[in-house]
Amino acid sequence: MTDTKSQIAPPGMEPWQWPEEVWRGIVNRARAGRSLKPESWPGGAHCAVALSFDADHETNPLREGDESPMRLSQGQYGARQGVPRIRALLEREQCVATFFYPAVSALLHPEEVRAVAADGHEIGIHSWIHERNTTLPYEAERDLSFRAAEVLAGLAGRAPVGMRTASWDFSPNTLQIVIEMGLLYDSSLMADDDAYELLADGVPTGIVELPPEWIRDDAVYWNMQRFSGLRPYTPPSGVEEIFRAEFDGAFEEGGLFLLTMHPHYSGHRSRIGVLRRLIRYMKSRGQVWFATHEQVARWCKEQAGL
Repeated sequence: MTDTKSQIAPPGMEPWQWPEEVWRGIVNRARAGRSLKPESWPGGAHCAVALSFDADHETNPLREGDESPMRLSQGQYGARQGVPRIRALLEREQCVATFFYPAVSALLHPEEVRAVAADGHEIGIHSWIHERNTTLPYEAERDLSFRAAEVLAGLAGRAPVGMRTASWDFSPNTLQIVIEMGLLYDSSLMADDDAYELLADGVPTGIVELPPEWIRDDAVYWNMQRFSGLRPYTPPSGVEEIFRAEFDGAFEEGGLFLLTMHPHYSGHRSRIGVLRRLIRYMKSRGQVWFATHEQVARWCKEQAGL
């Protein structure tokens, strides 16, 4: 198999010159199919909450070939302080979550992965070294994805069933690779608030998409190095207000609230309190099901009869 992008987009043509079959083909490569929002959640819950942590650690600078000890130390903070604080909070609040690991991050911190899995949390695939899939040929992306799954299975004690691409960089080949891997779900695409089935070239795949969103990602608000100058700094109180509003909307609609966090951001002293207060606020509403991404995906798929 070769890169599907070159098979569809004609070389030497601007997008405004593409014939209809070209732009329709591009849009339909990986598209939202039927909604998998269930009529009800387990135990009569009115809303599902799926907390997730992308444990990138040192892989952000490594993928760029950046050997700076300063940049690497920022990633190490996530492992040394962020994850322990998050694990302790989740244990106190009796909440399960999903931790997505790049394989290199897992290999650098194998005891962390084992401990997170032993806590009862899900371990999901998050690339090899936080590479951007859209820069890779199909063969390389496929090889790295399968290798990453093997590493995580060895450390967590069970094969991962879900993927979140690094930086949500979903290439024209990613869905085909997800299918080949036999995964239950993906969590990289943003076509809905609630779960939906992925279509590949218009054909239902049976794969559940659990959609994230930049609005529900701590990195957007607190990654000052990346976003400095693009938007004003949002204080923790402002981030908490946004996350609460997103949860309230999900609760009122009886849907899914999926939150993406990073230990090297949300694990800081000034920010872990946002997550603590948010969890307690969600619990105070009652009828809330805290679940891993795998649990949500299986429930949605079963309720839909897939």
